[in-house]
Amino acid sequence: MILEAMRRILLARHGQTAWNALGKLQGHTDIALDDTGRDQARALAAAVRDSGVRTVWTSDLGRARETGEIVAALLGLAAPLVEPELRERRFGVFEGLTRDECAARHPEAWRAWIARTTAPPGGEPREEAVARMARALERIAAREEGPALVVSHGGLMRLWLMDVLGETVPLIANGATYIVDHDGVRFAIARSRTA
Repeated sequence: MILEAMRRILLARHGQTAWNALGKLQGHTDIALDDTGRDQARALAAAVRDSGVRTVWTSDLGRARETGEIVAALLGLAAPLVEPELRERRFGVFEGLTRDECAARHPEAWRAWIARTTAPPGGEPREEAVARMARALERIAAREEGPALVVSHGGLMRLWLMDVLGETVPLIANGATYIVDHDGVRFAIARSRTA
């Protein structure tokens, strides 16, 4: 049996947006980075500079694309490749609301969400989001020969990481990076760091 070479992905959350600063759930709503987010993207570039990253991938949402563009430019890499399946989970009626606003305006949906029994109305089910992220990362791992930086979103990343690790993962900070290895069969999370 021939073993494939280990493929490394640096899985990072995009930089901060104005909605992140306000604690609003963004989902598919396309909110741009703020100045803090751009600083976080520059810090991410510095953090991964010596990791051998050859390619940058991002979701199709502006906050992830801009983060990836800043990193790629600072590392002297080609423009990021866009993978729509790296897009944040759709939060339905919760998009644009803080957690307190979700609980006040949609109490039953919020209780079900917190209990992890169902997605909010108009939201993407957990299993579909995890499967979507897994497909995207499998494709990227199969294509890349050297380390790749993948810029995605906190909610989607957290769901996928919990699925791989089989344990609760805390909320993911803007600019945080998880080191993910793929052996041709499965993913393993090596460690995490914050930019």
